[in-house]
Amino acid sequence: MRRLSPGLVLLRATAVVALVLLLWNPTSTRAIAPDVQPIVLLDASLSMTSGWRAALDSARAVAGRGGALVWRFGDRVAAFDSGAPAEGTSHLAPALDAAAARGGEVIVVTDGAVDDAAAMPPDLRRRPRVVLVPRPPFFDAFVASVDGPRRVTSTDTVRLRVSYGTAGMRDARGGIREATLTLNVEGRRVLARRVTLPDSGTVSTDLTYPASRLPHPGWSVLDVRLDGVGDAEPRDDARRFVVEVSPQPAAVLFASPPDWETRFLARALSDVARIPVKTFVETEPGRWRDAATLAPATPADMQRAAQSARLVALAGDPERSRAFVPPAAALLAWTTARGQAGDWYVERPSPSPLTAALAGVAWDSLPPAVAAGETPRDSGVITVLTARLARRGSPRPVVTLEPGGRGGGGAARPWRPRACGAGRFAAVPLPKRIAP
Repeated sequence: MRRLSPGLVLLRATAVVALVLLLWNPTSTRAIAPDVQPIVLLDASLSMTSGWRAALDSARAVAGRGGALVWRFGDRVAAFDSGAPAEGTSHLAPALDAAAARGGEVIVVTDGAVDDAAAMPPDLRRRPRVVLVPRPPFFDAFVASVDGPRRVTSTDTVRLRVSYGTAGMRDARGGIREATLTLNVEGRRVLARRVTLPDSGTVSTDLTYPASRLPHPGWSVLDVRLDGVGDAEPRDDARRFVVEVSPQPAAVLFASPPDWETRFLARALSDVARIPVKTFVETEPGRWRDAATLAPATPADMQRAAQSARLVALAGDPERSRAFVPPAAALLAWTTARGQAGDWYVERPSPSPLTAALAGVAWDSLPPAVAAGETPRDSGVITVLTARLARRGSPRPVVTLEPGGRGGGGAARPWRPRACGAGRFAAVPLPKRIAP
């Protein structure tokens, strides 16, 4: 019989021990150090508002037995205080990670609405002992959003789109089905409307009021609020909206006919120049309306608006509205009604008083205009921009400066920019006054 060498015996013994260890598959756990102070992590998110007293009692009871520390968690980790919860979310992972690094026992007091529970590692999620605080039935009514124009004139009618809704259990409503949606400015009520609360989710309504009800020109803070709801969370019952009121419109736009290009021009003037824009549209031959309210506009109203504006824009067919413009007005003519259709590519500007303002524009990257109108053949007109159809053929002027004549006392009036094309040209702020 062959005898085994000591080396083979050792190898076989090692293999048997390894096999036993594989079958056993032990899990090693680190014993909690008894001398490390326990930590209580208290959920301080807004969802704990209704059960905050029960959560405080639970945290104090757990901490009192072993002299534990109490940390609040939500958006961030903070030391314990008895104030009401104010965190917008329940992020437990940062607080739990910091507490586990210290060692010792970790207790979490929460209502179970933890936002990052699914993203935590399994070993970290198994680490604490959880004390679940039941959430009592609650009802909450809230204002979700307020949308509307940021810049208006004192003669405008302001329309605010207000979204409001409810959340929580129907049994906790206490029979509340209606509320009052109010609009307040500097402590003074401007508007109030009775609204019906939805069973759940959000609904929208419009609040319409004349801008003249606001106390003064300039910036005003509007407070849109739900009154008479008596819910568990009053901090979301109101939202604020800031609006600027100008005594007169800084720019007036006449559009005949109204089309996509005129809407683009009005929006560009308002967004780029950050000024209130008053728009009049000719919906039928000889009938002009306010573009915001569609209320009929008389020639006197349009002349009055153009007289006080710093810039007057004539879009579509400028000749349809030129009679409303005073001779001394700073005028922008944007001809889109008549012209040759096609892809008109704007070229680099020729020398003019606007050349410096147009510096830095990537002209080769501009999208083409969809039409180009005819410009007046006047020796006093300065060409600012030209365009070519499909980048071929002779150039056609699309933006020119025409002199505005002279006023009383021989004073020179500003040059008037004229745009003869339809399309998205570069949005360039025009100078207030250009000397001829």
